[in-house]
Amino acid sequence: MAHSERFVHLVDDAKSRIREITPDEVHAMLERGDDFLLIDTREESEWKAGHVAGAIHLGKGIIERDIEARVPDSDRAMVLYCGGGFRSALAADNLQKMGYTNVLSMSEGWRGWGARGFPTEE
Repeated sequence: MAHSERFVHLVDDAKSRIREITPDEVHAMLERGDDFLLIDTREESEWKAGHVAGAIHLGKGIIERDIEARVPDSDRAMVLYCGGGFRSALAADNLQKMGYTNVLSMSEGWRGWGARGFPTEE
């Protein structure tokens, strides 16, 4: 998908303040049994079509509104993902602004996860 120049600039700005992690690194964390929340920030229709096994859903449109009720511990380790790593970067940036200290965004997102054949569920 080709994104507009202004959107890419906004995402690049957010990425300058957040930490990213690759699908391979996330998969390794899951395999080791690391203690973290995996959060899908895509739209509900995308989530229903399939998502990373073990993820919870907090779409980009509501994550800032609902995060404190779902994740009250601001130090809780979280990995966010979306379709390609753009929306999750924006969400990670906002969560950090809200005081969350251990937030990562998965680069390549759902597409990168699927391209590697990692576990998914519906």
